[in-house]
Amino acid sequence: MTEEQAERMLAGMNEVIRAGEEMRKLRTEMIKVFVGFGWTQDKIARLTDMSQPAVSKQVTKYKTGDPLPALELSLDQYDAPWLEGRLWGLAEEISETLDGAARCTRTVDALARGRKRFTPRDVDELRRLLEEDLRLHRGQLPARHQAAYDQIGRALDVPAKAAATAATGTASASVRRALAHRIQRDRLRGDS
Repeated sequence: MTEEQAERMLAGMNEVIRAGEEMRKLRTEMIKVFVGFGWTQDKIARLTDMSQPAVSKQVTKYKTGDPLPALELSLDQYDAPWLEGRLWGLAEEISETLDGAARCTRTVDALARGRKRFTPRDVDELRRLLEEDLRLHRGQLPARHQAAYDQIGRALDVPAKAAATAATGTASASVRRALAHRIQRDRLRGDS
């Protein structure tokens, strides 16, 4: 095995490990959100596929620590992580609607697996690919997809509004992104 082959192999493994660590951290932060919703430890343990003692340890930590975040679960929020989550949810929905034939599919998969981050460059790339998918597949996609993109795109283009409302929640950017992603997908499916 050459050094280059070993480097590529280990780089791939490191991506998986890093993504796993980030997901564990996100799950821990989501437990804090669920506690804020008043959910029981048993319900949280079942949903997170964790043991009840592990959840209890997290819940105890949050009860004695900082106050729980006040989260508004509405699509009408304009901070960057929330808008990025909505964009990601829309892209994922379009990719599934087009059976993986969407231009945005590779980027969506890379974001979901942690191979890409929500950097300004990656967000711009996702926007560009989504615009192309919406243009090329206009007849195959429901009008609500274009309407959602128009709303998200306008909000991302107006950084002053986003900056003014950036303090809408105290949850981390990754939690806000994950929540917005899920809510956007549910709304597009009519499951709100």
